[in-house]
Amino acid sequence: MKIGIIGSGNVGGTLGKRWARNGHAVVFSSRHPQSREMQELVQAAGFNAKAGSTTDAVEQSDILLLATPWNATEQALKSAGDLAGKLLIDATNPILPDLSGLALEPNTSAGEKVAQWAAGAKVVKAFNTVGNNIMENPAFSNARPVLLYCGDDKGAKQTVTSLISELGLEPLDAGPITQARVLESFALLWISLAFKAGYGREIAFQFLRRN
Repeated sequence: MKIGIIGSGNVGGTLGKRWARNGHAVVFSSRHPQSREMQELVQAAGFNAKAGSTTDAVEQSDILLLATPWNATEQALKSAGDLAGKLLIDATNPILPDLSGLALEPNTSAGEKVAQWAAGAKVVKAFNTVGNNIMENPAFSNARPVLLYCGDDKGAKQTVTSLISELGLEPLDAGPITQARVLESFALLWISLAFKAGYGREIAFQFLRRN
């Protein structure tokens, strides 16, 4: 698959590196693609990765990962241009700076806002409910961490399921894009447990089924 990363920080960098190492062609976007930081990221990702502009990432990819800070998300999508027909994975979280809550009203979500701003894109909310350290290494004894996702396009969700599974996480379809309201609150729970309740970042959730 050809994957462009919009927002090459902790989450975008981690996922891009892992997908590149798995054989996908990855373009990390940056305003300064020749910077030392970006070149080190590309080197760590391996020969399937390169750095470029946001335009490069969009034009050279079928799938885009959006992993920007929430306050930079709308502008990042405007800079990306026409995203119609692209599979856009929204990994953003609209968390207040003090981690006390969400920065949006209850009757919407970042996922829904992204779908509005990226008109025509097939938006799937995913990779926002655990830390990048768990995405980097999801290994727990006798368990796979669950990774929740939601969206309205069946084919897009099937592709995202594959991208989640190959990283060693358990994909769980949470429903339509409106369920991003729930997933972003779920992300806030992980953040609260990790940083406020003292459990640390090496935590994840498991989905149990009773037969």
